[in-house]
Amino acid sequence: MNAINNFEIGILNFIQDHIGCGFLDAVMPVITMLGDGGIFWIAIAVIMLCFRSTRKTALTMGMALVMGLLVCNVTLKPLVGRIRPYDVDPSLPQLVERLSDFSFPSGHTIASFEAAVTLMICDRRRFGYAALGLAFVIAFSRLYLCVHYPTDVLTSIILGSIFAVISYFVVNALYKKFAPASTEVSA
Repeated sequence: MNAINNFEIGILNFIQDHIGCGFLDAVMPVITMLGDGGIFWIAIAVIMLCFRSTRKTALTMGMALVMGLLVCNVTLKPLVGRIRPYDVDPSLPQLVERLSDFSFPSGHTIASFEAAVTLMICDRRRFGYAALGLAFVIAFSRLYLCVHYPTDVLTSIILGSIFAVISYFVVNALYKKFAPASTEVSA
């Protein structure tokens, strides 16, 4: 595990050495806050619940977000117990307040990709493309800020996307089974 950590810390150092600058040092903490607790994405889902035409998408997003919370934050983080990069290598820059939980997986990234992929697969592409762009920027911010390893973020992109797809099929199946034909709305 040490060799993997060292390789990944090398990637974080590369990012700092080649991309790091005062502007990003100021902007990335603000961008990463959009992923805090998934609250930005939860707020979008709640707003979408208010409109009949987007309710099914909101339920899909909500289900994906709950899956991510339970599988990743409640189960995987304590089970894997991966120490954050700045705790392994104190020479990494400290641009945000130290976090008290574990590194793997990235909750910010999972929530962002659950929401963005949900918007894409529920045919809300106009918003989905913007959300996907934001999700990638939030994911990158986690690396830039040295609070996650690259494999934490990559795994989280994959898991968030999978949870969105699973939620899509579950919500569609529930709608087919329980929603009267006259009340069905598009995704």
